[in-house]
Amino acid sequence: MLILWTQGDTNGIGSEVILKSFHRWRHRPHRAVVVGSYCMMKFYEKRLNLTTPLVEIESLNDIPMQEKTPDEPLYVLSLSCNIKANVGEIQADAGELSMKAVERAATLCLSGEADAMVTAPIHKEAIAKAGYPFQGHTDFLEHLSQSGRAQMLLCDIETNLKVALATVHIPLGKVSETLRASGLRPHLTALANALTKNFGIQTPRLAVLGLNPHASDNGVIGKEETEFLQPELALLKQDFCVDGLFAADGFFGAKRYKEFDAVLALYHDQGLIPFKMLAFETGVNMTTGLPIVRTSPDHGTAFDIAGKGIANEASFLSATHLAIQVAERRRHLETTA
Repeated sequence: MLILWTQGDTNGIGSEVILKSFHRWRHRPHRAVVVGSYCMMKFYEKRLNLTTPLVEIESLNDIPMQEKTPDEPLYVLSLSCNIKANVGEIQADAGELSMKAVERAATLCLSGEADAMVTAPIHKEAIAKAGYPFQGHTDFLEHLSQSGRAQMLLCDIETNLKVALATVHIPLGKVSETLRASGLRPHLTALANALTKNFGIQTPRLAVLGLNPHASDNGVIGKEETEFLQPELALLKQDFCVDGLFAADGFFGAKRYKEFDAVLALYHDQGLIPFKMLAFETGVNMTTGLPIVRTSPDHGTAFDIAGKGIANEASFLSATHLAIQVAERRRHLETTA
């Protein structure tokens, strides 16, 4: 299989975790190709003393048509060298390059030239400075693939924990009105379909978290649960194996997530804080609902440690393993359909 590693923001830790991942990956049978800037990969290779055989290419056709070998170099599909390193800084041209890499990788996956993409972190302020009207990878890939509804699904291979988000990068004050407009059904449908398609779980057991503290204590702390969340969930139980609404603190504190195949959190921090506490080094972010396979590590650009050589590549490697697992399953389903 051919996996594309997008470089992410070149002022963050993306290049470092890719270089470290390559040294642990090179004996695997699957080929990984970087999409980004060859010059920036060389910059970090020298700065961090991570001696790596890097080869610049202009097209995937430049890769020799032979099986991957352990001594094969790390190919870099280079989009630009007209960028300077400002390690740990927010920079518009770094934001632009990171998005161009995502676009190129997505295009190659959509055309069938690559099997999956694993994206190193981008920086939201940098891509905004570059003029992109997107919040991040998820909505950009939804736009590029013209898919109906993409969903962020956080997965941990170690604990089997899976957390999906009903709302993602929106202000907390808009969560309630957004949920009122969408309801729970489209999120549960997307989650159940993703678990079946990508993990082979035919009738997934789903948990839904409440919106307010204590899931509102029957309307004492907020009205969303009693006014629309609980009534809708009662109807959805006819179509899904689903339970809730659970108070998030008690749910994760008592490790009740082990009773379910996946958890639907209603807003960003409600899902990501416990997930990262439980699976920070091994967690993976997967975008479901796309015609292509895309995963990423569950950490950000980490500007504060960029260029210091202390970034951990474990989550990026986990993301690569999951991308291959899902791509192989999808290929199997296509050949047996």
